[in-house]
Amino acid sequence: MKPAPFEYHRPDTVAEAVTVLAAHGDEAKPLAGGQSLVPMLALRLARFEHLVDVNFVDELVGIDRADGWLRIGAMTRQAAVERDAVVAADAPLLARATPLIGHFQIRNRGTIGGSLAHADPASEYPAVAVALGAEVEIAAAGGSRTVAAADFFLGTWTTALADGELLTAVRLPVWSGRCGFAIEEMARRLGDFALAGAAVAIRLNDADDGVAAAGIGLFGVGPTPVKARRAEAALVAGERHPAEIGRLAMADADPTDDVHATAGYRTRVGAHLVARAVERALAEARGGQR
Repeated sequence: MKPAPFEYHRPDTVAEAVTVLAAHGDEAKPLAGGQSLVPMLALRLARFEHLVDVNFVDELVGIDRADGWLRIGAMTRQAAVERDAVVAADAPLLARATPLIGHFQIRNRGTIGGSLAHADPASEYPAVAVALGAEVEIAAAGGSRTVAAADFFLGTWTTALADGELLTAVRLPVWSGRCGFAIEEMARRLGDFALAGAAVAIRLNDADDGVAAAGIGLFGVGPTPVKARRAEAALVAGERHPAEIGRLAMADADPTDDVHATAGYRTRVGAHLVARAVERALAEARGGQR
């Protein structure tokens, strides 16, 4: 198959990009790494009259830390995230999730912003963003705004981005203190989208092993990444049995049957993955100070 005809735009700045997007509304689509969009266009699962290629917008690339936040530009390649020492130190959960994305060829072109904007519920980055309490920066011709990751994902391939808007960066809070992080997933083959997965962040109190804060993001078990609020609250309240945390986490999920797995299978596997990730994150947090 070949894509339907489209008009190609190549802006050099964010201002130019959002001007083009605003001019063409829902007929325009930003093109980042193209690892998801291009196959969809080729199969005619999606069709747009205008493609706005943001690969040449330098201001969308970069990794910076300031005021307790790690800011990553939307066009930063996944391979760069994977190798970056600042990400490894300040956002270990993001660094550990990245090698699970596709294969290295995919990560060489794929971008963090493209993954978040594509909003595939089985992908790792959206779940990590939800677990860590990240924020998404959005630009438009009329100004900019920031949306919490937990409010950004509305459905499968659907986000809070409106016509004419462009995701420009993601901001992740830097967790400090006695912290532990873990990500677990089940996929049919290495590099496949997950049938179920869990991203976990835990911070312990300084005085004891009590959980001061917990973040759990689930993927592959609903139409969006899932923030497992009941499981998070139980950890902070003192629940320590991993199996119970897994059960509570899946109570917030909404898995469905498809050709790859049944909802029941995803529920059972998801609960086990949450329990395993919680055990690993707790062990790491008990091991030392960040």
